Amino acid sequence: MSANLNELQNATVGMTVGVIEVLCLQPFNYCKNMIQQGQPLSADPRILYRGVMANAVNMGSCTMIQFAVGGSLKKLIVGEEKRTLKTYEEMGAGITAGVISALVGSPLELVMIQQQRKGGGSLETCKSIANPNNFFRGFLGAAVREGLWTCGYLSIPPIVRRNLREMYPDKFDTDNKARVPAALLGGLFACYLTQPFDTIKTCMQGDIERKTYGTFTQAAKKISEDGLTAFYRGATFRYGRMVCAVFMMDYLQAAVGPLLYPQAFK
Repeated sequence: MSANLNELQNATVGMTVGVIEVLCLQPFNYCKNMIQQGQPLSADPRILYRGVMANAVNMGSCTMIQFAVGGSLKKLIVGEEKRTLKTYEEMGAGITAGVISALVGSPLELVMIQQQRKGGGSLETCKSIANPNNFFRGFLGAAVREGLWTCGYLSIPPIVRRNLREMYPDKFDTDNKARVPAALLGGLFACYLTQPFDTIKTCMQGDIERKTYGTFTQAAKKISEDGLTAFYRGATFRYGRMVCAVFMMDYLQAAVGPLLYPQAFK
């Protein structure tokens, strides 16, 4: 999200970046979801990419919202001033944008997870879950996760890059050199703080019949029976995806904006 772009431009950049990320990293997401639910894994690409359309719409729309809302908040914060956002301002903008995006992302992830477990097409799956009681199943977990995830990929990397370039100008003389440690830290922050919430959400959305995981509290209690580590099932795949995603999205948001709207960066 850039303060140089308007809401529509930030939304377009966000949608483009989100779709690219999903198409590249969907297998990580599949593996993470299956491990969290205790389901067997498959190396068949047709299974690895089950639900990819729902996830592409999910990530495209969520990233679009995150970029648009985050960019608007940044503009609102700085106003007419020409200054860099303070750390808490940068993080606050990211968290708020992420929570709002979960309103769209949570139902779309429900479709993807149901497809990954049961197969079938997107339309068929949508029809099978078209019930008000199902629509926002797992929303609380998604909202917390998206808030911290958005902070992790939109707010943490710019802060880390800026500090590295200021503190170690000889070693990190370009943004690209500072992006690797920024992505590692952003991914670590986004993954391990949000993993328990993501695990609860995934288990709830996989069990739409409510046979094992009922409410958010009941799901958390059931998972905790296997110990604290149960909340971190699939974390390796999720962290691997997040590091790649944070690096890609940090790079792409800086590259796609000027490519699509060069006049805004003159």
